[in-house]
Amino acid sequence: MKKGMLKQILLITDGCSNEGEDPVAMAALAREQGITVNVIGVLDKYDTEDGHGLHEIENIAEAGGGISQIVQTKQLAQTVQMVTKQAMTQTITGVINQQLQDILGDSGTVEDLPPEKRGEVMEVVEEVGETSDLQVCILVDTSASMKNKLPTVREALTDLSLSLSARMGENQFCLYLFPGKRRSVQKVVAWTPQLDDIERTFDKISSHGITPTGPALKEAIKSFISLSRKHGFFHNDDEAYDDGPR
Repeated sequence: MKKGMLKQILLITDGCSNEGEDPVAMAALAREQGITVNVIGVLDKYDTEDGHGLHEIENIAEAGGGISQIVQTKQLAQTVQMVTKQAMTQTITGVINQQLQDILGDSGTVEDLPPEKRGEVMEVVEEVGETSDLQVCILVDTSASMKNKLPTVREALTDLSLSLSARMGENQFCLYLFPGKRRSVQKVVAWTPQLDDIERTFDKISSHGITPTGPALKEAIKSFISLSRKHGFFHNDDEAYDDGPR
């Protein structure tokens, strides 16, 4: 496989969206655009009692072709790194499986290969994961129920930026908060190779009651499209999704 581009949305939330578009539908739209949606549910014990937030988190990740992980607040930093890297591997393995199906027929997958061949394929997966360019749009739920969890989110994202800096491929991050100060979704860090401004950004956060997860995912998709246009990568799907001047 040649060097490629991996696109991820990393959604950090405690679930229970209550404003705007259906987040599951938005996650499915992202997947159609070649963007994997991964969801980390920061759920403490009392958050899981009715199960609504948990189901939403799982459904968003499934629709977005990504990974969902439920964590206690104290485990967040390690989980953010793990989910990002697992999703990279999953995406690359999916591409290889598709190529195998083209060669071996519908039943061809990495798991069907002899052990020695499977090992060679996984070495390729690891190499491509290290050399591919990575774009991660981070969406952080800043609703009222997340207020006490945000300092840990900040630390986790700083750790993520540092952990990925050793990769050979180029990293690009952007950060949106939902809800924002004056609108449902607020871009606070534009596309950048490092999340240096993360600490200053989080110091200014004020939490609100609403949880507009669907609109946040919609803004993330637009952000990827804008970045692609900036670098001269145009796709028919991009044009189809363009909803006019913003």
